[in-house]
Amino acid sequence: MSRPKPTVILEHINNDNYKADQVLEAEAIWAVFYQEKPFNLKSANMLTNYPGPKYKKVSFSNPGHAHNLAKKLNDMFDSEAFAVYKLTDGEVVTEE
Repeated sequence: MSRPKPTVILEHINNDNYKADQVLEAEAIWAVFYQEKPFNLKSANMLTNYPGPKYKKVSFSNPGHAHNLAKKLNDMFDSEAFAVYKLTDGEVVTEE
């Protein structure tokens, strides 16, 4: 079964390189929390500092990716503390 076509809300096409950026409708954002709290996920090579640490995504517009990450982390840390939260609203914040 194919994935349903997303609803395009806004679209901008660059006339120089014809690259299109689209704003798509989403049901929610799904985030993986640890012990009911948000966290950052960082990976690094312990033998060398090259190319440096990499911060990985913990929130997704697709619930499947979030559930896969939570399962992977629970398996890795022999835990049940990682869970997926569905975020549908929030407070607006401005940069200071």
